[in-house]
Parts: sequence; structure tokens; C-alpha cells
Amino acid sequence: MKRRSRPSWFWEFLAALIVKPLSFLLIRHVWRGGEFVPRSGGVIIAANHMSWSDPVLLSHYLYNHGRWPVILAKSGLFKIPVLGYIVTQLLAIPVHRGSTEATQSLKTAEQRLRDGGCVIFYPEGTITRDPDMWPMVGKTGVARLALATGAPVIPLAHWGAHELLPYGEKKPRVFPRKTFRVLAGPPVDLSKYQGQPMRGTILREATADIMTAITTQLAEIRKEEAPESPYDPKNTAHS
Repeated sequence: MKRRSRPSWFWEFLAALIVKPLSFLLIRHVWRGGEFVPRSGGVIIAANHMSWSDPVLLSHYLYNHGRWPVILAKSGLFKIPVLGYIVTQLLAIPVHRGSTEATQSLKTAEQRLRDGGCVIFYPEGTITRDPDMWPMVGKTGVARLALATGAPVIPLAHWGAHELLPYGEKKPRVFPRKTFRVLAGPPVDLSKYQGQPMRGTILREATADIMTAITTQLAEIRKEEAPESPYDPKNTAHS
């Protein structure tokens, strides 16, 4: 039977068989907030992005809390022989940047949400460039999808993936064993934006609320005070 929000039993079993033992071997897990992850229905997981390894590690967290994680990945991965076929079977969504197909990923993600899927989004759009590894200013795609579908947005912060695979490096730092901390929070309250025209100001305000929730979760994990305003790579003052 076709499962619209999960891959076939074969591919799900194979992915779990590979990822879970490897994750437990490489990483010590400190997971919290799993009670906020809905066990069914369309849901947006909005997370900070620190390393190319964190999509896999977050997928393990979500899978262990009953959800199949739908990941948005660079379209180039889908063109690699064998790997492209595998990520397609795992229901990953290709992201076409800087092309006429750039909006297609959001349309596909919207359909996955309406089918009851659990979609991981990185509102920043890329790995953070903040010097202190705090979340940056977010892009409005996640807010647009949340308001269009009514899917709850669960803010999820994590810390430690950057120690396993720092940005710009291709070889993981396996030793000593790293700790991956995850903290999910209650759904972001976007009710005041519902029913309003999706103008830029509305979407930016909703996005800011989502990013604030993620940053608050991360501050709790790090036991540090977050910056007053998020890093904006477009702001020359940050250069």
C-alpha cells in the first residue's frame, strides 16, 4: 500500500538500519522536547542549521519520536547516480536555487504537508554564518507554508553537529565522541497572522517569531544569553 507521508517499508527499513546504529556509534544523544512532536498530521519542523551532518542527526531524533522526516536537499544531489535515486525514494525534496524551478520545492513541500508529512525546514536557508553559531535572520518560505496550510510549526534547536562535521570540512571529527543535544518546543503561535494577506511585512514578522522561538530553545541548550538581534549576512555591519 502506498504511504503518502512515508517511503515504502523497504526504504524506511533500510534507512533506519543504516542511520540509527551509525548515529548511536558516533554521537551521544541528549534529546528533549519529544512530547511536542505530533505523532500524526502535517507538521513543520523549523530548525537551526549548523552542519551538513545535522539533517541526518535530526532525522534520527524525529524517527525515534514516530515521524518520517522529509528533508529539503540541494537539487544537485538528485543528479548523482544511485544517490539521487535513493534520496528520491526517501521522499527528499529537491531545492532548485537561482532558477525558474526555485518555487517548486515549496509547492512539493506544501503537498507533503497536506498529505500528513513531517517536513524539516531550515528557515535560514543555509548553515549559519553567525560567528558565535546563533541562528541568522530567516527567510519567509516557512512562514508562507505554515499560513497557507495551517500546519503547526515546531521550533527545534540543536547543538553539537558542528563539532562532528564543522562547516567547510568533508571529513567528520569522530574522536572524541561528540554530544548532540536537541530541544523541541511547543508550536509557534502564528494565530494573529491567520487570515491576513500574505504581504512581505506579515511574512517577515511571522518568520521573526519562528526564528525567535528557535533561538530561545538554543539559548536554553547552550545556557547562554542569545544576541538581541539575529545575524543578517546582508548587513554590511556584520561583515
